[in-house]
Amino acid sequence: MADKKQDRALSVRRIASLGLQHVLVMYAGTVTVPLILASVMGLNGAQTVTLVNACLLTSGLATLLQSVGLGRFGGRLPLIQGCSFIVLAPMAMIGQQYGITTVFGAAIACGLFTVIVAPLFSRLIRFFPPIVIGCVITIIGISLMPAAAIWIGGGNPDAPDFASPSQLLLALATLAITLLFYSKTRGVMRNFSILAGMLAGTLIAFAAGMTDFSAVTHAAWLGISMPFSFGLPVFSPVPVFVACLAMIIVMTETTGNVLLIDKLMGRATTPQRLADTLRADGLSTLVGGCLNSFPYNAFSQNAGLIMLTRITSRSVLAAAGVILVLLGLFPKLGAIIAAIPRPVLGGVGVLMFGMTLAAGIQQLKEVSFDNDNTMLIVAVSISVGVIPMAFPALFHALPASLRLIFSSGIFMGGFTAVVLNSLLNAKKEKRDA
Repeated sequence: MADKKQDRALSVRRIASLGLQHVLVMYAGTVTVPLILASVMGLNGAQTVTLVNACLLTSGLATLLQSVGLGRFGGRLPLIQGCSFIVLAPMAMIGQQYGITTVFGAAIACGLFTVIVAPLFSRLIRFFPPIVIGCVITIIGISLMPAAAIWIGGGNPDAPDFASPSQLLLALATLAITLLFYSKTRGVMRNFSILAGMLAGTLIAFAAGMTDFSAVTHAAWLGISMPFSFGLPVFSPVPVFVACLAMIIVMTETTGNVLLIDKLMGRATTPQRLADTLRADGLSTLVGGCLNSFPYNAFSQNAGLIMLTRITSRSVLAAAGVILVLLGLFPKLGAIIAAIPRPVLGGVGVLMFGMTLAAGIQQLKEVSFDNDNTMLIVAVSISVGVIPMAFPALFHALPASLRLIFSSGIFMGGFTAVVLNSLLNAKKEKRDA
């Protein structure tokens, strides 16, 4: 009901501008996946452009499906979809060993797998009481911080000028302007604090010669991604299994995002809504494989933006979906957004990702810490979730399939919280009885 009231209060112009704000936040993250995979597989410039256009187009379609819904597909939640970083490593491995058509075959197969198992996975929601939800959301917030740090340094840790003083200062200036705008404005204007910070940061970068819009002139006006542009998909058992394993982790992260968004909307997460959301993830991934793209999931960073604007309207995310479709069809528009310096994104990212972390802490405040079991669950779960981010090389000796699982802090922390809560709280209930 809350989002319907917001829809009536929002003008078309505000919906479009807020939708653009969501796109600016997630754009760099989602196009990074096809860019890295294209580099790993040695694709040429034209093929790379095809992957990026397909990624943006399918991200838009997936966001529309998730926010508007189609039957039992789509949670009808303010979620934005993009190419999943979780599947980046396994897809790169598949691409190097089997070729890009096998990558698309694995994407189609794991998308179908997600659609099938979504109702079963959604029943696990009963294992997510407030203490588990708080741990998962907190870990999601922490997991986003490395991305903000890389953006602050310029986006490429291998670059010789990575984390130069000028880039650090640009990120700091962007964050300071965003905080100032947010603290000094009220009502409608406050909703655009992220957009204002990014605009100011980009103008500063342009004046200092730290950004280049020349790529806009070279970008094509129209770019349509035709299905199976690289050939018919190839389905191989091992790549399909690895991709399906990765999608289990994607479903875990999506579950955390749904729990967070529902909390922001002031309602409980139901198994049906979670199943519909996961089915949309699966269908988007399946369609993405047909349109030369990769597996999709809900982007966590946009939850922080929702917390800042306090606008949970699905119309805003539907507008974001339309903008992404246009970016996929008109590469010149995408080139304009791509020119935003990474330190600018890092500056606003610190604030947005921190808001997600704060939401997890706020959830944990609702949990009673009167007994040692609660403290134990929170301490161990968050610690286990942080370990893969703090020292990724710890699991390098494990087989690839196990390394995929252990390297996901969200999956490991969430799984630990569910298991510990089930064991320790069950024992406590027996003692109390």
